[in-house]
Amino acid sequence: MCCESKRRFLLLYATQKGQAKAIAEEIWQQAGAHGLEADMHCMSEMDKYNLETEKDPVVIVISTTGTGDPPDTARKFVKKIQDKTLPPDHFAHLQYGLLGLGDSEYMFFCNGGRTVDRRLQELGAQHFYDTGLADDCVGLELVVDPWIDGLWLALKEALQLQKEKEGMNNDVDAVSSPVSTAPHAVHELKLRSEVQNSKLEDEGTGASDILSQKLDDINLVAPARDIEPSLVHSVPPVSQSALNIPALPPEYIEVEFQDTQGENPHLSSLISEGTTFEVPVTKAVQLTREDAIKTALLLELDTADTAFEYQPGDAFCVICPNNVSEVEELLHVLGLSEKGDDFVCVKVKQGTKKKGASRPQHIPERSTLKFILMWCLEIRAIPKKAFLRALVECTGDAGEKRRLQELCSRQGASDYTRFIRDSSVCLLDLLHAFPSCKPSLSLLIEHLPKLQARSYSVSSSNLYQPGRVRFVFNVVEFPAGPSRPVPRKGVCTGWLAELVAPLLHPSKNSLDTRGESSSTEKISIFPRPNNAFHLPADPSVPFIMVGPGTGISPFIGFLQHRQKLREQHTDWEFGETWLFFGCRHQDRDYLFKQLQCFLENGTLTHLKVCFSRDSSTAEVAPPKYVQDLLRLCAKEVARVLLKERGYFYVCGDKKHMADDVSDAIVDIISMEMEADKLEAMKILAKLREAKQYLQDVWS
Repeated sequence: MCCESKRRFLLLYATQKGQAKAIAEEIWQQAGAHGLEADMHCMSEMDKYNLETEKDPVVIVISTTGTGDPPDTARKFVKKIQDKTLPPDHFAHLQYGLLGLGDSEYMFFCNGGRTVDRRLQELGAQHFYDTGLADDCVGLELVVDPWIDGLWLALKEALQLQKEKEGMNNDVDAVSSPVSTAPHAVHELKLRSEVQNSKLEDEGTGASDILSQKLDDINLVAPARDIEPSLVHSVPPVSQSALNIPALPPEYIEVEFQDTQGENPHLSSLISEGTTFEVPVTKAVQLTREDAIKTALLLELDTADTAFEYQPGDAFCVICPNNVSEVEELLHVLGLSEKGDDFVCVKVKQGTKKKGASRPQHIPERSTLKFILMWCLEIRAIPKKAFLRALVECTGDAGEKRRLQELCSRQGASDYTRFIRDSSVCLLDLLHAFPSCKPSLSLLIEHLPKLQARSYSVSSSNLYQPGRVRFVFNVVEFPAGPSRPVPRKGVCTGWLAELVAPLLHPSKNSLDTRGESSSTEKISIFPRPNNAFHLPADPSVPFIMVGPGTGISPFIGFLQHRQKLREQHTDWEFGETWLFFGCRHQDRDYLFKQLQCFLENGTLTHLKVCFSRDSSTAEVAPPKYVQDLLRLCAKEVARVLLKERGYFYVCGDKKHMADDVSDAIVDIISMEMEADKLEAMKILAKLREAKQYLQDVWS
């Protein structure tokens, strides 16, 4: 129940990886300091709130997942409000403010939030506060922090307006709100220099969490003018500023070590997305030469004895552990090296001030300590500011404490972005940089997110190779740097590479199934179907595939599938197929030279390749990138895409390729249709909407 002395608002969140929930919890914590009470619920808990009868203002925090979809926890809600039988005034009584989270690296930025926002507007709901769209590509806090700052005044005005309307008990139009509530006037919040720094208050003490400390009070030596700031050192003005820091998150987890023994939970219990399958790795091939810049591996899994199903173009997820050396190192830093195999019981701390506190779903109630650190927590996660704030309280050295305060403060926002976010600093890096910081295990469980399964595109066809699944990946490398003392490999790709090392056949570069080695190594996977990235249902429809590097992976499955269909249905009409592939060096990382076989048997009609780092003695320099190849084939691309209504598939890196390909298509449309660039962009947008232009990209 909400306190009668404080004015209530409804706070809903929909999260996929926990960020929206963390932001909602921050709003909930700050509300008390502003004389307000947030009635907070996950959007999926539809039995605990009712928007049809809600009279108080509603605040919504919602993320985006997949290719612009609302998070899983919002699916029922979205399905309900998208009921086409609802009248246009269904939510005419509702006032709301919405904060959407997304990543502009992806095409449908903040589409989860936009979808809910647009539909609420269509059903008559009104904004009491401008919509905020936060971009994880540049830092969510750049929009989130000022959006929360401005929320309190808007809420108070909305509540005051509501009170006045209820008191007058007559025409609601007699009162006009100072905040824009036009049904279609959704203004995206932008960070402005004049945004006022509000003082965030710690709910536990009621005292303003603003720090005003002199350097000599904390034994810091003023840096010389020529010293650059770093993860552990600041310079003026940050080093001399009073700091606005977040409220201290309430503790809510308790960990008890137990003497009893037992078994750890099965990995399938950690996954809520569906059925998991434990399958053996039957083959591993290194597709790149040893001197290639990146190491690409092809793995084959045996799914014959399982119910695992897929179509070419689908993806699946691999359940992977953290690096064992990093877990051992973390145990050592925490002083728990001798207790890694001890069983612990994780439960909610009695008397916690955290509203609705519960044990995180990804943390088993009982398991070994090492199991939690290996399989449950993303120890590589970039620490959020709330985590840094909590780490301040675990830090003994005054100088280190001050620097952590700076990094989580408003004044240190640019330092946080530069030295934490952009440097991909993780917990271990912080503990090395700030050796007097000694967090408890319970704090890690409270603040580290769930260790996510990693997604990979299928690179095979079940029609071509029944009972087998193949996938291709680069082994991700993170070099050492100022904030990262040692180089690291990707969590999953590094683990897989180590797992299959005995199976590897360097540079075999083969698509056939000969040379398999027996293997007892198994991995756990679960399907992640792609609703759109599939072959055309009509085989006579032509299509174009663009996949440089490992982006070629799903197209191998496309071509294998098409080859089998051609063999089985000789009377069918098949449309032409184009493949644009690129890599750095023809002799080092041309992943699938057997593409020539698809050309020779007619499965692939046109193959265009380019090599960006190979030197050439030709008078006219050959094209370096796939977008260059596309421009050279402009008339054919336009014919397939526009005149023959073919499909266009792009797979690979978003930042350095997919956007350039999109720009090339806009140029081609503009040139071939003699249209201006704006009109060409509209045509491309229609192709996307019609699911003719499809992307499977990553950042």
